[in-house]
Amino acid sequence: MHTSEDIIEKTKQFVRSELENAEGGHDWFHIERVYNNALHMAKDENVNTFIVALGALLHDIADSKFHKGDETIGPQKAREFLFALNVDSVAIEHVVNIIENISFKGGNQDQQFKSPELDVIQDADRLDALGAIGIARTFNYGGYKNRKIFDPSIPPNLQMTKEEYEASQAPTINHFYEKLLLLKDRMNTESGKRIALKRHQFMETFLEEFYKEWDGEK
Repeated sequence: MHTSEDIIEKTKQFVRSELENAEGGHDWFHIERVYNNALHMAKDENVNTFIVALGALLHDIADSKFHKGDETIGPQKAREFLFALNVDSVAIEHVVNIIENISFKGGNQDQQFKSPELDVIQDADRLDALGAIGIARTFNYGGYKNRKIFDPSIPPNLQMTKEEYEASQAPTINHFYEKLLLLKDRMNTESGKRIALKRHQFMETFLEEFYKEWDGEK
């Protein structure tokens, strides 16, 4: 019988291996930051920390945007891995539900599942899309997708469907308005809201400077 600590350690090893060649914004270091942040926030919440740990570690095990939009691969991988470790079936289903419901997906979709554990992991994941690291990840992904940095003739689209959001080829700056700047008001926990506000303000400052430089500020 595996202990909780043993299961978490094996999960870390599994995720590290699976994401060895992942895009820089969705690699093991992203997972590690979300994991550490989630456990830190969990101290102030009434949650099952074992579920928080597993959900955070496995939340991006097969992100659909790197698998031709297939949203079933990640949950299936997680289920099979945890089943092989004889994790309790209720815990497995909880983790799978977290993976299936954590994503932003354009922000116009209703979550089909809610739990305090999902709230914590979702906040930790969203915090990693904010601030200095959020900016770095956004431009890294934009480069990975060969997107323009900015095009003043292409305005942000705040009414995208999930499908439009996932298929978008808009310039990277648009992503700030279509997702990143919206996250501050979508945080679930008090600690998440507090950290998000600070990181949000940093991004606002960055955008102000970006436009000044774009316009040739002397």
